Amino acid sequence: MEKNKLYPDEYLKSTYDIDFARLYQEGYRGVIFDIDNTLVPHGAPADDRAVALFKELHDIGFQSKLLSNNKEPRVKNFCEQVIYATYIFRANKPSKEGYLRACEDMGTTVDNTLFVGDQILTDIWGANNAGIRSIMVEPVLKWKEEPQIILKRFLEAIILLFYKRHKRRAK
Repeated sequence: MEKNKLYPDEYLKSTYDIDFARLYQEGYRGVIFDIDNTLVPHGAPADDRAVALFKELHDIGFQSKLLSNNKEPRVKNFCEQVIYATYIFRANKPSKEGYLRACEDMGTTVDNTLFVGDQILTDIWGANNAGIRSIMVEPVLKWKEEPQIILKRFLEAIILLFYKRHKRRAK
């Protein structure tokens, strides 16, 4: 049975709950991240937790890439704060091209790269279309976003209900 492209491979409470050391042992070598509401609240600078995460990923051996639909000043500034990452701005997610370019830039493949994001209709759909393992996290600060994102959250809530039902049935 073909995987539903709107369903994440994993759904966790927070980016900071992901066991990256285990994933590295499983053979993953690259991590692509969305920024806003995946790592920090929408529009916020990198905080100590984000900076520590990217250092940890670097120390483990991961390549890290930020993939954002934002303009360059936002993405570049965040990238400079976390140090151990590079970035792609105006990525046009959910188009798979940005995801594939991120893999190419990191020297990884779709098979050994992970994607972490908080939105189904941009982040998860795009990663799944590119063939990259997708990890969805709950938004850092839900409902404090741009109006078009808030509207998408309502649709995503319905998709998540079906996803959770699907996961229960699979057990």
